[in-house]
Amino acid sequence: MPSSVVADIDYDADLAQLTVTFVTGRVYCYYMVPPDCVDAFRAAFSKGAFFNKNIRDRFPCREVTSAA
Repeated sequence: MPSSVVADIDYDADLAQLTVTFVTGRVYCYYMVPPDCVDAFRAAFSKGAFFNKNIRDRFPCREVTSAA
């Protein structure tokens, strides 16, 4: 999953919680994310473009950690 923006994606289907780790080291949890959206995110050619269009500002979120 090479991306210049997204370092890692983790998804808890039971909670519909998407955790995105950015290359900056910041980690955010997004809530109520449907599994089909996560599947499309994982399959997207550009993770950053997909994230900005389909996830950012569309689901409630909170920052879990920030870069040191």
